[in-house]
Amino acid sequence: MTRRQLFGSLCAMVFVVNLGRVVFAPLLDPLRAALTVDAAAVGLLASLVWVGSAVPRIPTGYLLTRVPRHYVVFATGATLTGATALASVAPGIRALQAAALLMGAAGGAYFIAANPLVSELFPSRVGAALGVHGTAAQLAAVGAPLFVTAVLARGRWPLTFRIMAAITAVATVLFTVVAWRTDLPAAGTEDRHLLVAVREQWRLILAGVVMLGATGFVWQGVFNFYPTYLAETKSLSESTARTALSVVFGAGVPAMALSGRLADRLDILRYILALLGGFVVVLLALTTVSGLAAVVAVSLVLGYVIHSLFPAMDTYLLGSLPDRHRASAYAAYSGTMMFVQAGGSYAVGFLRDARVPFDVIFRTFAGGLVVVLLALLVAHRLGRLPRGARE
Repeated sequence: MTRRQLFGSLCAMVFVVNLGRVVFAPLLDPLRAALTVDAAAVGLLASLVWVGSAVPRIPTGYLLTRVPRHYVVFATGATLTGATALASVAPGIRALQAAALLMGAAGGAYFIAANPLVSELFPSRVGAALGVHGTAAQLAAVGAPLFVTAVLARGRWPLTFRIMAAITAVATVLFTVVAWRTDLPAAGTEDRHLLVAVREQWRLILAGVVMLGATGFVWQGVFNFYPTYLAETKSLSESTARTALSVVFGAGVPAMALSGRLADRLDILRYILALLGGFVVVLLALTTVSGLAAVVAVSLVLGYVIHSLFPAMDTYLLGSLPDRHRASAYAAYSGTMMFVQAGGSYAVGFLRDARVPFDVIFRTFAGGLVVVLLALLVAHRLGRLPRGARE
């Protein structure tokens, strides 16, 4: 087997992994009705996926100093299969929240193992490879609302997770067979000391956490409640609102592919800061527009900007981290950043139960991001933002 075939199997894996992370967004309203729970409860359900995604990241980074990357990828696939099977038989919200936590944990561990592996498969084209890998993940996000709508038209919500369990099992077996037959890169064998990596690369790790942590917190709250927001505030039907969420994720498909290539070519810090500023502007625009055409147009731009940020951030770190620190430092960054952003959905749900209007919530969040962005711009101007890892 070739490295391209292994990369193809990783793209299949990331599709099912990301489907497990985003499938709850279009399911929040149906679950709230079926389980007779409030907005905070379903908001917590969505947040638990991302809390679960944060929890194993640093431990996985340590595990990767002892265990080959492809072993961990296999374990994440097996865990996700079991978690989705558990979700399909969950009798109530508590059991479903436990399953969501496990689904998130499987996804978090996957990205810590797989992203460094992808960067090592194609060391001269890190951004491009991460962009294609991210595009495969984004296709799952695009399809999630349509998938949920199709399943709910034929059955109840547990069928969603039964189907997911089956396709995850198939993707995991495919990856395992290909990995066994492929000559894997040896770069990761030098990464054996997590704390040493963190101590030497803490400036880059901190910069990444600040850049994506606050932005991710806002994005979690926005996209998990996007259909609800559009239905309540923009007077769209539930099915149209779910389709608009697909538009947001759909714009991420070309964004992932193009942004990875741009990250290989542009001044990476300026590019990231421009994307952060663009996200604030488009989020504010979302709270002011009305009418289907305007909402769809803003959704397209919003999806493109935010999804361009993810491969750019991964390229910023993985493209500059040396072999001996790559997985460990990336795990420390990713795990800390995910904890920061994980509460976004719960925060929005809590504020909505307190009857705070969606537009007020999103404008306040945008104001907070302006403060973060100004601080980053000042640090960049003063030369305090690291341009890459310490060799």
